[in-house]
Amino acid sequence: MGIRLSEAQQERAGPLKMVTGAWKHRQLLALMVRREITGRYRGSVGGLAWSLLTPIMMLAVYTFVFSVIFNARWGAGEPESRTGFAMLLFVGLFIHGFFSECLMRAPGLILANTNLVKKVVFPLEVLPLTVVGSALFNCGINALVLLLAMLVLSMPMPLTILLFPLILLPLFLLTLGVTWFLAAVGVYLRDISQLTGMLSTLLLFLAPVFYPQSALPPRYQPWLNLNPLTFFIESSREVLLQGRIPSWQAWISATAICMLIAWFGYWWFQRSRRGFADVL
Repeated sequence: MGIRLSEAQQERAGPLKMVTGAWKHRQLLALMVRREITGRYRGSVGGLAWSLLTPIMMLAVYTFVFSVIFNARWGAGEPESRTGFAMLLFVGLFIHGFFSECLMRAPGLILANTNLVKKVVFPLEVLPLTVVGSALFNCGINALVLLLAMLVLSMPMPLTILLFPLILLPLFLLTLGVTWFLAAVGVYLRDISQLTGMLSTLLLFLAPVFYPQSALPPRYQPWLNLNPLTFFIESSREVLLQGRIPSWQAWISATAICMLIAWFGYWWFQRSRRGFADVL
């Protein structure tokens, strides 16, 4: 009996099942993501308009503070326009924000939906997908605001902008795997939510968000690559602002690694879900 249960469990948590399961429940997923997005602004006068107004206001603040008050520059070899620093900073912040939002919400995700755990027919693995999908929507809105700002300011818009979805693909897989993993762990280890807050802060300051990687002494630059967000932040700036094509070899390696992380997170979630009802 134990062997049969293990084989069934492995089949349910296989890499192919991870993809086919998401496709099978695509309508439910789309409905929950839409509800997640609209529910965030339910009751407010502005409604969904806040999802566009908030990043516009933040970009305006970054531009004023760093280009007017601090007169900041990104570094040698980078554009020295008044808004250049703010644009580079904004990209780093919304890439980090996408990952951080899911990181912070994941540990309490199952705990906040205990009513669904009792429903045998409900696919719990959709819950982390909903959170990541909602965060991806916000990330897309931020990217749209960046492009609108470039258009208004008559900044050149390189064709490499079209490659931005490719940069988001491995980041999406990484975030999804981490969210699946932490959502399961958070059921059994409630303290994990305290650790994710500190981890989010560390990832922010140990990534090239407020400074270019080249600003570090050469002996420290390789250490920055240990931060998984470094590649995505740098690559996003290259395709969105600098008109450069990122290293395809690095992208292929990142995509392969992130696919493995996504599958491991899914496998761990499916393996752990049997005990959710007992713990809750």
